[in-house]
Amino acid sequence: MTETVLHDIISVYVHERGKLKMKLKIVWRKVFDYVRYDLKDIAFPSSLPDPPHFKKRRKLTLKERYLVLKEASRIYAASWVRDIGPELRPNEHKKKREIEGELYEENGNRKEKEPSTLDDLAVAARGGMEILRPALQRVYMTRASAYKDALKGFIKGYQEGIQQTMEKKEDLKSSKDTDTSNSKGPT
Repeated sequence: MTETVLHDIISVYVHERGKLKMKLKIVWRKVFDYVRYDLKDIAFPSSLPDPPHFKKRRKLTLKERYLVLKEASRIYAASWVRDIGPELRPNEHKKKREIEGELYEENGNRKEKEPSTLDDLAVAARGGMEILRPALQRVYMTRASAYKDALKGFIKGYQEGIQQTMEKKEDLKSSKDTDTSNSKGPT
């Protein structure tokens, strides 16, 4: 009888141990799936799923990450410099020559075109507030002088127009006076 009881206890223990092992596997799989799928969506939510045609880019290698970080750091450090030069435009040497940027005279001498106001402001904006403020002041002063010149021209033209109108009125009056004096004549 003791053998059967001992056998029953061992079989129950093994059976319960197997159930426990199975339960641990199930719990482990559920935790793993939660971390793998659900936690990613909770921590980094996406408003919309990626479209079907979207292809994910491959992950960068350690060397490529280092090169990207190095280039970004170089450009960031160069942006703190007051004088903006070619170091902020790393791919400028790859651009093809702009035909409109280089004008040639008949004798072959090179004559460069002045940069536009928009180009000046774009370069100044990259340089920070210290460089942007004088550029904006130049733009405002240029516009103010243009408006001032236009207003002076308008006033001058307006005064000339008034003067011409007054002269025409005087001519008409004088011609009417002469006509009326001639018609009254000796009667």
